[in-house]
Amino acid sequence: MANRIFQSIVHQMKDAINRTVGVIDETGSIVACSELSVIGENLSDCSKVFESSDCVKIGTKTFKTLGNRVNAEYAAFVEGDDFQAETLVNLVCVSLENIKQCYDEKYDKGNFIKNVILDNILPGDIFLKARELRFNSDASRVVILIKIFGKDEVAALEALQNLFPEKTKDFVIGINETDIALIKEVKSNIETKDLEKLARSIIDSLGVEYYSHILVGIGSTVTGIKNLARSFKEAQVATEVGKFFDTEKTVISYDNLGIARLIYQLPTTLCEMFLKEVFKKGSIESLDHETLFTIQRFFENNLNVSETSRKLFVHRNTLVYRLEKIKKLTGLDLREFDDAIVFKVALMVKKYLDANPVKY
Repeated sequence: MANRIFQSIVHQMKDAINRTVGVIDETGSIVACSELSVIGENLSDCSKVFESSDCVKIGTKTFKTLGNRVNAEYAAFVEGDDFQAETLVNLVCVSLENIKQCYDEKYDKGNFIKNVILDNILPGDIFLKARELRFNSDASRVVILIKIFGKDEVAALEALQNLFPEKTKDFVIGINETDIALIKEVKSNIETKDLEKLARSIIDSLGVEYYSHILVGIGSTVTGIKNLARSFKEAQVATEVGKFFDTEKTVISYDNLGIARLIYQLPTTLCEMFLKEVFKKGSIESLDHETLFTIQRFFENNLNVSETSRKLFVHRNTLVYRLEKIKKLTGLDLREFDDAIVFKVALMVKKYLDANPVKY
């Protein structure tokens, strides 16, 4: 489609500059030209054109890449190797680059999806634009946010685009220097565990090649393009919450955040008040490492004294003694379900506050 736009412009330029003008792609093939008979021909020795952002003269033609950058997708050329040819090819590049940017913004589905998930498009314009691009608005999709730390995000972006080459259904979009969003079309009944399996395969593919630290957040599966922004925000929350509560996990799903999601959304001042109210009789700091480890194992074994004592390799009476000690220090009996819930939430709140979260 872009080639047709180029052809329309260079055809109009022919009479204005009275010279042959055209466009080649990175393979050296002429994709647009004021001389129609040469379209499709391949110009040899054009590799150096794309290795420079300056004008390059080859034979009787002067070339320059669009966008004034190395390794561009296209380059313009004008017949002639004189100073006027340099001036004309610069003007041609400016015109073609501007029209290409307008075309990309208007017709590129990836750019459209990026605007949707970042809320850079009015809700009323979403369906109009989707219809214009012939975009399937009713499909079920999920946003998977991949955070890359310590390595080249551009290389990771290219690798992900190669992993998901189906550009009509899946979109890989660079958000910033560390974040890449994968918008994937899925079945409406897909399970979270399947998405987590996909996320782990992404980490394996990138991790082996780039040895990066990678964190993946998975939003909810949504139906309708308008809801993609919500899935993206959920994926962002999943990665943020994971930094506080699931530091050992590399894949965090929004649907499995549970109480952690609620705590993350609370103001830090409210969290501090909650801790003071829970531990009126004694500070949580009064509990030593061994006691906290015992509590953690007790929760992991569903408040079962016998099972916990077996896993800890201690006598049942020893565990009961430790639980009584905790009750004396905090006023909470972990063998009681209600007290156990309060204590569990309090531990999570303490962990959250210790991480010094920054609220915007």
